[in-house]
Amino acid sequence: MFNSRKILSSFVCGLVFFSGVVFAEPTNQAAIATAHPLATQAGIDILKRGGNAFDAAAAVTASLAVVEPYSSGLGGGAFWLIHRASDNKQIMIDGREKAPLRSTTNMYLDKSGDVIKGLSLNGAMAAGIPGVPAGIDHLVKHYGRLSLKDVLAPAIKQAKEGFAVTERYQTLMRYRLDVVKQYPETAQIFLKKYQMPAIDDVIIQKDLAQTLTAIANYGSRGFYQGPIAKQLVASVRHHGGIWELDDLEQYQLVEREPIIINYNGIRVTSASPPSSGGIVLGQALNILEHFKLEQHDSVTRKHIVIEAMRRAYRDRAAYLGDPDFIDIPVERLLDKDYAEGLALTINAKHATPSSELSIITTVEQTGNDTTHFSIIDAEGNRVSATLSINLPFGSGFVAKGTGVLLNNEMDDFSVKPLTANAYGLVGDHANAIAPGKRPLSSMTPTFLETEDQIGILGTPGGSRIISMVLLGVLDFEQGNSPKSWVSLPRYHHQYLPDEVQYELGGLTRAEQSRLKAKGHLLKEKNRQYGNMQAIMIWKKRNLVYAASDPRGEGLAEVFYLP
Repeated sequence: MFNSRKILSSFVCGLVFFSGVVFAEPTNQAAIATAHPLATQAGIDILKRGGNAFDAAAAVTASLAVVEPYSSGLGGGAFWLIHRASDNKQIMIDGREKAPLRSTTNMYLDKSGDVIKGLSLNGAMAAGIPGVPAGIDHLVKHYGRLSLKDVLAPAIKQAKEGFAVTERYQTLMRYRLDVVKQYPETAQIFLKKYQMPAIDDVIIQKDLAQTLTAIANYGSRGFYQGPIAKQLVASVRHHGGIWELDDLEQYQLVEREPIIINYNGIRVTSASPPSSGGIVLGQALNILEHFKLEQHDSVTRKHIVIEAMRRAYRDRAAYLGDPDFIDIPVERLLDKDYAEGLALTINAKHATPSSELSIITTVEQTGNDTTHFSIIDAEGNRVSATLSINLPFGSGFVAKGTGVLLNNEMDDFSVKPLTANAYGLVGDHANAIAPGKRPLSSMTPTFLETEDQIGILGTPGGSRIISMVLLGVLDFEQGNSPKSWVSLPRYHHQYLPDEVQYELGGLTRAEQSRLKAKGHLLKEKNRQYGNMQAIMIWKKRNLVYAASDPRGEGLAEVFYLP
């Protein structure tokens, strides 16, 4: 399955960096791939201090909250997919945000029943109750070895000393600059005199350091109760939000059984609802299992994959939501016979218009941001985690005195049935707003396992997350390394809008011409997208490989532990 000739030709003893992929000798290896070098270093420091992968995951989560404020934070949510080597326990820790208790189904609609533009995206009304602080505490207390003080020390130091502005920071801030300027607390932290900071300007977050210190001292109670909680609620309410202290006090993580399927001999373990990731990924793979993709030319292969995406995303819109509030027909959606029926509707020569599957009105997709990291320690414990505050810099709103930048994940609900969110995704009543409910997500942290290899992968990218992971799985099946998974040209179909979206340069002109001839409407994005972080273990040779997406500024390292 794996291209051993290609790998061995570039392997030498010791630690070697080759074309963005890291190799190491088969002794006491660990690996971390994150979207920011400082977060990777925080995780390495914790492993070298005797922590395990779960301690490192908590440290990386906290560090990313400091150095990647455009992608994640204490004011957001996450899914941590974990594997504990001692007993092979695999579980998904659900730290997804929850709707405030005063939420109502129509809270973002005007008297005419129309969506109030921007209300679910900008400011205090857009924020769900965060889950990241609870997740950090849970990882350390239930799975880690070190104390919270030890684990959070790197992030606290980074918040106090600051991090340098990069081109990526500027690009994502440019997308939300007008919103950030509306909130003085946010602008004072992330801008310079209300203007875009220059490259290498230092962003210092003293209030966030104090909030992290409260969590280090008191665990999640330091965030969800006491002075920090009061400051959060007071600031949100002052700016028109509906949070109450009970929202924070009642927030609870949930450990959920992950979605597991078998695809052509690969055990695929991925996120379960309220993530749509595992079900949509699994359904698409089940459909593709009925095609011998390797026997088709590259364009026909892409066409079939697109058609599988179309059908899986159609069921996402119809059936998926928070499993604590609705009954989801998981067994039916992942049934092999059901997938075979869907596969039979795919014509290898022509695209199926989405209108033939159903008719739903949608709007144009806009922006995205999230983050992902992958970790394995020397004992074989592993973590695949995807974190988010939704759009870059979330809601644009920082709660006064806390340094906490709040999410705008309320937009991930179906604020009005069959009306698209910021990512162009549609949903029905299954994902309607309700007090205490978690919005449907596309985050897809994933493990891949065969007799000889283990893969750990995931990516940000809004609605395109699932399709990126799908392409990564198919590349893993072809025997390629993480360097290839993270570098693949990307294309996507999400049922509606009925178009094949592809990143800048993602399809050649010849591919575009042939896909159009099959009836596909194509839309090239004006930039590349995604920021995949991936690790692979080659068990028979006891080798570890890690790669960080070249589209981002992350760092993947394989290293030795004592």
